[in-house]
Amino acid sequence: MAAHSSPQVFTDVSVDPFVRGFLHHPDNPSGHGVVLTHGAGSNCRAPLLIALAETFAKAGFTVLRCDLPYRQDRPYGPPLPGNAKRDRAGLANAVAALKNMAQGRVFLGGHSYGGRQSSMLCADAPNMVAGLLLLSYPLHSPGKPEQLRTQHFPNLRTPALFVHGTRDPFGSIAELDQALKLIPAKTKLLVVEGAGHDLGFKGKARREELPMQVCETFQSFLL
Repeated sequence: MAAHSSPQVFTDVSVDPFVRGFLHHPDNPSGHGVVLTHGAGSNCRAPLLIALAETFAKAGFTVLRCDLPYRQDRPYGPPLPGNAKRDRAGLANAVAALKNMAQGRVFLGGHSYGGRQSSMLCADAPNMVAGLLLLSYPLHSPGKPEQLRTQHFPNLRTPALFVHGTRDPFGSIAELDQALKLIPAKTKLLVVEGAGHDLGFKGKARREELPMQVCETFQSFLL
């Protein structure tokens, strides 16, 4: 069940914001699809996203890993405070594009900022996707545990798998456990021992077993 080794460049300029990224076609499609996006300082070429996309494609998913609109506008630097609404619109366009290619269920996932915007989008549009994959959800800024980013959690009715490292400064496992109680949808927390916010994908470092672990947990939880 090998996925094609070379993802295809994907762009849709018929919508605003544009959709831009890479499409991974499975050799043995299940019909399901997943959109993956990146964290604040990164892009869709992040090693973690590539590894996850390849693993999900091997499992039969059509995968679109995409750049958020702010990253399309600027190759470097974090999103600006005014970017968030447009970034969510870009994610909605990416989901719509993938629905044209995947006949089964479509899911949405993101690392850190990308995951937060994905969850906020689904809090406003509960039927947009069948489930969420939230990698290193940025519960609060490091050292500021009182400034929680959970205002939309009570409105989140999309099932969500959270993947979180035990050494993540953006939120402890205990803090995340408490926060998940605010979400009315079903949730699951996959704890990654010893990992920080990068989930073990930093520089050339790779936590080789993680993508398969995430994919298997995701399928058993959401399929």
